[in-house]
Amino acid sequence: MMIHDITIQVGAHKKRMRVGRGEGSGKGGTSGRGHNGAKSRAGWSSRPGYQGGSTPFMRRFPKRGFSNAGFRTTYAVVNVADLEKHFDAGARIDRDMISKLGLIPSGKEPLKVLGNGDIKKKLNVVADAFSATARAKIEAAGGTATAE
Repeated sequence: MMIHDITIQVGAHKKRMRVGRGEGSGKGGTSGRGHNGAKSRAGWSSRPGYQGGSTPFMRRFPKRGFSNAGFRTTYAVVNVADLEKHFDAGARIDRDMISKLGLIPSGKEPLKVLGNGDIKKKLNVVADAFSATARAKIEAAGGTATAE
């Protein structure tokens, strides 16, 4: 065993500073909180965006335009090339099967099939939405594209 093996393990567990335990400790008296004011007292917390009395960042600029961020639908997307690659002909494909393979992050978001790539297998795909090219390619290969 070498000294650097010991110091790596010891350095991983730094002891916390105990404040308010006398002047000799270096963290006595005000316990690192400074003197008076709200920040020195227990239970104080600032609200998000508070900037010490100056006009907050979000109020400095005029608001213009439109954003649908609060109510837009975000889809988990998969391309027809991925369906061709991972599934056998004649298979019934839905969101759960695709999420089990790891092609989409989770089975919670609605699924949209996009038309990137080629498909030659006859697949029965069930999804929440299809792009026009994806629906055309699936049906041209003899499969079905069913919206939930």
